[in-house]
Amino acid sequence: MSDDKKRMLRSQAWFEGRGAKNFAHRSWVRSRGVPTDHFDGRPVIGICNTWSELTPCNSHFRDLAQHVREGILEAGGVPMEFPVISPGEMLTRPTAMLLRNLCSMDVEETLRANPLDGVVLMMGCDKTTPALLMGAASVNLPTIGLSAGPMFNGSFRGRSFGIKDAWNLAADLRAGRATNADFEEAETCLTRSVGVCNVMGTASTMASMVEAMGVGLPDNAAIPAQDARRRVLARMVGRRIVEMVREDLTLDKLLTRKAFENAIKVNAAIGGSTNAVIHLTAVARRMGVELTIEDWHQIGREVPTLLNLQPSGRYMMQDFHEAGGLPVIIRDMCEAGLLHGDALTAAGITLAEANEGAVCLNPDVIHSVAQPFMANSGVAILRGNLCPDGAVIKPSAAAPRLLKHKGRAVVFENQQDLHRRVDDPALDIDADSIMVLRNCGPKGFPGMPELGMLPIPAKLLKQGVTDMVRISDARMSGTAFGAVVLHISPEAAVGGALAVVRDGDLIELDVAERRLDLLIAEQELQQRLAAWTPPPAPASRGYAKLYVDTVNQAHDGCDLEFLVGTSGHDVPPAQH
Repeated sequence: MSDDKKRMLRSQAWFEGRGAKNFAHRSWVRSRGVPTDHFDGRPVIGICNTWSELTPCNSHFRDLAQHVREGILEAGGVPMEFPVISPGEMLTRPTAMLLRNLCSMDVEETLRANPLDGVVLMMGCDKTTPALLMGAASVNLPTIGLSAGPMFNGSFRGRSFGIKDAWNLAADLRAGRATNADFEEAETCLTRSVGVCNVMGTASTMASMVEAMGVGLPDNAAIPAQDARRRVLARMVGRRIVEMVREDLTLDKLLTRKAFENAIKVNAAIGGSTNAVIHLTAVARRMGVELTIEDWHQIGREVPTLLNLQPSGRYMMQDFHEAGGLPVIIRDMCEAGLLHGDALTAAGITLAEANEGAVCLNPDVIHSVAQPFMANSGVAILRGNLCPDGAVIKPSAAAPRLLKHKGRAVVFENQQDLHRRVDDPALDIDADSIMVLRNCGPKGFPGMPELGMLPIPAKLLKQGVTDMVRISDARMSGTAFGAVVLHISPEAAVGGALAVVRDGDLIELDVAERRLDLLIAEQELQQRLAAWTPPPAPASRGYAKLYVDTVNQAHDGCDLEFLVGTSGHDVPPAQH
């Protein structure tokens, strides 16, 4: 307690004093049964909870929060749980990405407005992780992350069954190779517990980023949601955050340039989601760390893929945990000199020290740097006249023959046009065509939905086509796969070149050269752009209008312009 007294804690501005000083603050908190000694200067810890029945990935957080609470109390802290908006990926329309920034505002303002000295971020479903990190970065308290954990492996007709398998079954259904009865049976077999997707989708990717950046404790990413070991981890997180407050281990000491470079490399090693490019850019910009999509090109390009996990490989997240989890990959990469092993972590020790004892228990799941699963990087950044500010592709999830490809464009104006025409037998398309979808970017949709894995036309599926080059200003689910070019920037809705691509135009993709070009003369391109007129605004009021009016483009992280940066955690003026 003496150390706390030497350094005035933030919460004491609300609770310290005798008599009438701060009487109301203490009295109102006492209504919850808080005893007198909880006002003696011990750290007050916020438990930022994204629990919601509308977000099944996070629906076990009520139980998990109790274990965090017990850890906080054991370490001599005072737990204060609070809710924030919970954008769930599967149910939220038009897209959870629209609400990511709103959630970050909820987190930021709640942390700054209340008597909190540190915070545990409880996050799981795709957008809750970056949203909570963004909000916390703008406040910069001592912060530790606790992820939801993946659901158990699916099981369908005697074999493991993941999201990638479900995508493939959906394609078989459209091609006439599977029945509705098959699909309905699979529906009951895919999600066997709460938790995030059981493959390396965006949720598990971002949980891995939390661990790789040192914001979470080792094993944060892969312990299944319903595994008792996640409850133990939750209790240890609760204990640790109290010590972090006493050490004044604020978030800026963890989210350094080294941490983001480590995250980029680990994302490549695990075959992580392309969504990490946008999310990490947004978090870095909140933290004041210089990070651009070009860093993904420079830093992660030569990192091999080590993890044999869907959608890039065969196994699932439960298998990953049982093989040793992310600590095995971090240890191997540190020993190979690929990571900044001296980066500080929430454990209070370096990244290398925190993971030095990790042991691989299944080398078919977790490969080594010396003998990688794949040589190509997890994310490649493309440039060219079609995407002067950048675009992304995940080479490890694409058919290798399509990584260098030239084809004629088949253009879909928007989501509605795509759904209306993609399975029309009269659609003029073949396996060498390049499917183009526009008006699905941050402003154009709005919210940049996960429509990038355009469905292969049914008539081509029946011919045995399993992959095609597809290009859009949308995003792609981390569970998705294929030769899919995403995040075209600038997007069509603001007058990017994607807006003027026409049916029959030739487009050339060359991933090795990091190029994506519309093969028309520059003069022709400029004439088309000059004649282009913007579409009507997709929102006229409320938060959606605020979003459309102020959102940044994909290469800048899709944050709201006025949210970039940090305001810190100074205590606001008293209201009484």
